[in-house]
Amino acid sequence: MFGIPGQSPVTITPAAVAQIRKLMERDGRYALRIGVKKGGCAGMEYTMDYVDGSEANDEVVEQDGARVLIAPMAQMFLFGTEIDYETSLLESGFKFRNPNVVDACGCGESIKFKDVEELSAEQGSQG
Repeated sequence: MFGIPGQSPVTITPAAVAQIRKLMERDGRYALRIGVKKGGCAGMEYTMDYVDGSEANDEVVEQDGARVLIAPMAQMFLFGTEIDYETSLLESGFKFRNPNVVDACGCGESIKFKDVEELSAEQGSQG
């Protein structure tokens, strides 16, 4: 929907690929769907759900056996994002390095994106 032909809307690091494949295999799932929803103190939150198939207009990103679906309403907000998986002494989880984020709450659970008009103009100038 909002992508550039021939260019993946997101990139997935090798660590994230390994974790996504592990989760897909462990639970016998087709893919991991990523989206955004309203919520949190900064206004928006990422969502991640196991799915058994794709829906109309999902963007499918496959890399080394890992399959990520990007929900249609999230594609504009996630374009250019790097998905990583990090492990530390205190926590482990997926990390999103998203150039479209202009602010985040202190706990890092919610984000604020650039205005929709600004995102559309930027993506239109890349094509």
